[in-house]
Amino acid sequence: QVQLVESGGGSVQAGGSLTLSCAASGYTYQTYCMGWFRQAPGKEREAVALATIGCLGTTKYADSVKGRFTISKGNAKNSVTIQMNSLKPEDTAMYYCALARACAYCSADYRSFLGYWGQGTQVTVSS
Repeated sequence: QVQLVESGGGSVQAGGSLTLSCAASGYTYQTYCMGWFRQAPGKEREAVALATIGCLGTTKYADSVKGRFTISKGNAKNSVTIQMNSLKPEDTAMYYCALARACAYCSADYRSFLGYWGQGTQVTVSS
């Protein structure tokens, strides 16, 4: 059974930084798509950053985080890390780690993202 374990959420003042990490257990494939979505109260879940590893080798970011967030493969197998700098109050949301069953299922639309989800970690940015 695949499980995603997230860590690194918390509270920070605007302009600060946070690092989120996610590790998948029970997943043994070498090629995958992994990344982060977020959902603020009253809003739809949106893709923040996605990375395809072992297949296309691409990264994709939401326009709102380009230049501030960086996603990278983690040190552990089947893991990713996202470094979030210059955080803004509008970045406040529950952040969910996601792992697609195959690179072909990697989508920035959460409704089309076929795979596994973490429980979420809260990020709160105060002004």
